[in-house]
Formats: sequence, C-alpha cells, structure tokens
Amino acid sequence: SARETTSRVAVGAIARQLLSEFGILIVSHVIAAGPVRLERPVSWEELVALSEKQEVLLGCADPETEQKMKEVVDQAYRTGDTVGGVFEVVARGLPPGLGSHATWDSRLDGRLAQAIVSIQAVKGVEIGFAAEGAASFGSQVQDTIHYDKGLRRFHRGANRAGGLEGGMTNGEDLLVRGLLKPISTLRRPLASVNLETREPAEAAYERSDVCVLPAAGVVGEAMVALTLAQAFLEKFGGDSLEETRRNYDGYLEQVRNF
Repeated sequence: SARETTSRVAVGAIARQLLSEFGILIVSHVIAAGPVRLERPVSWEELVALSEKQEVLLGCADPETEQKMKEVVDQAYRTGDTVGGVFEVVARGLPPGLGSHATWDSRLDGRLAQAIVSIQAVKGVEIGFAAEGAASFGSQVQDTIHYDKGLRRFHRGANRAGGLEGGMTNGEDLLVRGLLKPISTLRRPLASVNLETREPAEAAYERSDVCVLPAAGVVGEAMVALTLAQAFLEKFGGDSLEETRRNYDGYLEQVRNF
C-alpha cells in the first residue's frame, strides 16, 4: 500500500532540512495527466510559488493546462476509471561532483532511478530530456560547456542532461521525472479469476482515488531528498553540521579555484 510512503515523506523532510542548510532546494510539479501534457517551460519562480500554496488542484504550475488535466480526471471519475501521468522533481543549488562514475551502484542517476521507481504505481523514470534525446542526434542533445569569468564557474548552455553526467551532478538543476501508471483499483472492475473456484469473476473494488499524481510528486520529493542527502554526506559528512559545512565550503573554494 502507498500508505507506507508516509514514513518516507516524514524522513524526507529531515533530509530536505539538512540540504536546505547548504542552499539546496527541492520542489515538484505535475507535467502530464493522461493525454494532457504541459507544453511550455516552467520557471523556478513558478515552481516555488506552487510549492508555497496551501491547497493545489493537481499540482501543475500552468493554470490553463491544470484545468485541462482536471477535465481528464473528471471524465475518469464519471466513467469509473483512473488516470496516470508524469510528475517532475527539481533540485536546485547542487554542487558538481555528487555521486560517482567509478562503479555501477554508486552512480547517482541509478540511485535516483531506484528511489523513484520504488514509489507505488511508478513504472518508469526519466532524468533530463531522455526520451526526447533518444529520438535526436547527438549534436542536438549534448549540453555545451561554458565558463563564466565573473562567477568563476563552469556551466552548460542547456540542461538536457537534467543535471547529471557520468553518474555525478554537474551543478545544473537536477530534473527527475516519475511515470505513474493509472492505479489498479477501478470503480468499474475488470475481469479477474476467483481464486477458490478458478472461475472468471470481476475484480474486487474498494474506495480509492482516481488520480494520485499530486501525492506522488510529494513522495518523489522525499525520495530525491533522501538520495541526495546520502550522497551529500558521503562526500562532505562530518561529526557535526559545522564540520560538514567546513568540508563543503572548502570544496566549493577548490572548485572556484580550479
């Protein structure tokens, strides 16, 4: 049951608080519900404003698209069906170098993928613009590298990689998407089998939601926070917050002087 994720969200809140001490922020939003998809880029300011709302409809940052999503959900409710979709988690303020390229199980992209797919009803994960990139040429996909002399930092001309390259963060925004299937419990049951008689029967029905995308995004935030906090402490951790901050500040100075 997805009720199990309440504990993940609780622990994830602690991880988020730790990361926020170092200027790392995590938000989420819904980018697709059924066939309706958000077709425009969303600014960081819009995502922050969405995260600060006390009540949300479906968690989409674009009001017009959100209304179209609602129409799909309402139709599913009327017909006894359910709706899946896609949520995106965005993390800003990450330093370059979290994770590792050395072994398959230490790659941060693999760890994030496992964390997201572990959420109930999530059947797929995408980092950056993976699906779009798979249908494009390399010259159209690779993020160009630039150097800002004023800020003394390297940066990318775009962020199609979603903030991860070679299993490590590159300093750009982290973009992780969870692809959520429609939940299985339908008010209009599908065909099944009676386990005692082995005869055809309708699936059992119990009260359930039509669309769980907004809640899934919150769980996704928690899982990303937990994974990033673990990678952060592996690289900078100490016996106290002060020691961790010293390690982190020293690393940032090293990066600036590279």
